[in-house]
Amino acid sequence: VLLCLPDSPDVERVVLGDEEEPNPVVDGLSEGMTVIDHSTISPTVADRIADDLAERGVTMLDAPISGGESGAIEGSLSIMVGGDEERLDEQRDVLDVMGETVTHCGASGAGQTTKACNQIVCAAQMVGVSEALVFAGQAGADLEAVVEAISGGAAGCWTLDNRAPDMIHGDFDPGFFAEYQYKDLRIATDAGEAFGSPMPQTELAHELYKSMVQNGMGRDDNSGVMQVIEMLAGSEVRVED
Repeated sequence: VLLCLPDSPDVERVVLGDEEEPNPVVDGLSEGMTVIDHSTISPTVADRIADDLAERGVTMLDAPISGGESGAIEGSLSIMVGGDEERLDEQRDVLDVMGETVTHCGASGAGQTTKACNQIVCAAQMVGVSEALVFAGQAGADLEAVVEAISGGAAGCWTLDNRAPDMIHGDFDPGFFAEYQYKDLRIATDAGEAFGSPMPQTELAHELYKSMVQNGMGRDDNSGVMQVIEMLAGSEVRVED
């Protein structure tokens, strides 16, 4: 059984059931089956669900994905897996159809921990690139030249290569909704609190994405956080088409 749902409560409800879901997945499972959850949820929730299913003889692999809509369409996702490695090997043919990279990250919950790491870095990139572009625009620099120049240096990253060319034209059509980034950063900061890990940069990024959601931009691409930086600057920074 493969799942991909919005948040931790949704996975718990669909898999284990509650008053709102009287026919959960677990009722249709038999001993020896595997549940693979591609949702991005709390590592502690993933571990708890895995323990519950294990008592029924069912294995759960937490296997969140990264790569966005294009990665899903092209079958080039990165899949981060927590849980029993032997069971992962048995199911690898299924995951290889969707993912270019399938990595076993450790015990139950480790896939979700790794996805949180991914979102921490992605958010840092999005905010950093947004800040740099607004600064460059305010200073009167050629934005296209700035993107080209810094993409080839130490600042080079996925966001500069894949999002900055659209950002400077004000194109924030979604590949990954900002409201999902906001949710994922909440998961990361909550996990940081639970595990005693400081997250100063991620807390700031979380607040910036909260501002996107509260200002009606939650369905924009997560690169649209540039708009929040522009709001703080008091002006838009754009390349004229």
